[in-house]
Amino acid sequence: MSTSGPSSPRIRRVEEDPNGGSGSDDDDQEDSQAYLNTISEINECQKGLDELEEMASNEKKLVKKTYNQLRKPYYDKRAMEIEKIPMFWLNAIVTHPMTSGLIDVMEKDCLHFLKKLEVEHFENSDEDFRIKFIFDENPFFENAELIKEYHLRLNVESKSTSTTIKWKENMDLSKKQQQILEARRKRGQIDMTFFSWFSDNAEPDADYVVEVIKDELWTNPLLNYRNPGIGDYGALEEEEAKRMTEEDDDGAGEKVIDKGTGDEEEGDGTGDEEEHDEEA
Repeated sequence: MSTSGPSSPRIRRVEEDPNGGSGSDDDDQEDSQAYLNTISEINECQKGLDELEEMASNEKKLVKKTYNQLRKPYYDKRAMEIEKIPMFWLNAIVTHPMTSGLIDVMEKDCLHFLKKLEVEHFENSDEDFRIKFIFDENPFFENAELIKEYHLRLNVESKSTSTTIKWKENMDLSKKQQQILEARRKRGQIDMTFFSWFSDNAEPDADYVVEVIKDELWTNPLLNYRNPGIGDYGALEEEEAKRMTEEDDDGAGEKVIDKGTGDEEEGDGTGDEEEHDEEA
C-alpha cells in the first residue's frame, strides 16, 4: 500500500488513460497553469538576484577604486627605491621560475637599461590594463617606454597591442629573432624571448607571461629578487656592510668583520683591532 500523498503540481504528470487516451482536459490545464506559475516565480527570484549582483558589482568597483588610490603612494615610493638598485627588474624577471628562460643572452644587454616596470589598470576594470617598460636612454632603440596593452574578455574576442619599437641603426633585435629562436630550440630552451613575446598579440588569453608580471612580479617583486646569491642583491648586502664599517671608522670604536665566519667584534678605538689583523 502506498503511503505517499497527492502529487504536487511541481512533479505532477498527466496520467495515461487505460483506454489509450490522456487525462482530462481539466488536469492538463491545471498542470500547465501550475508550471507557468512556477516559471514566473523562478524568473522573479532571478530578477532579484541579478539586481543584487549589479549592486554588488558597482560596490566592488567603488571599493577597488578607493584602494587603488590608497595603493598609489606606496607604488610611487617603491618605484623610487627600486630605481636605486641597478637592473632590479631584469633580475626579478630572470629569477622567477616562470620567466627565467624568457630573456635571451642577446637581449640581456638591451634590458640592462630597463629602469622601471609599471602595471596600470584602466578605471573600474580588471580586464583592461597595460604594462609599461620604462628605459634609460640606450643604444638599442629610441623609445623611452614600451607599452603592452590588454583588453581581456569572456565570451568575446580579447585583444592586446604593443608599442612599435623604433630600433636604432644596426641594433634591431627583431630582425635577429628567427636566428635567436632557432638557437634556443637547439639548446632545448623555450620557443619565445622577451621581444618575441612583447610583439606577439595573437593569443592574449593564453599569455602566461603577462599573468606572471601582473599578478606576481608587480604585486611583490622582492619574492623573486631576494633569492640568495641571485642578481645584485648579494652585491647590495656587501655594499651595505662596507658602508657600515666605514661609518664605524668615523666613530669612537671600530667594527671588524671577519669574512670567514661572519662574526663581528667591537673595538675600543685603541688600535687593538690592527694588532688582531696582523696576528691573523
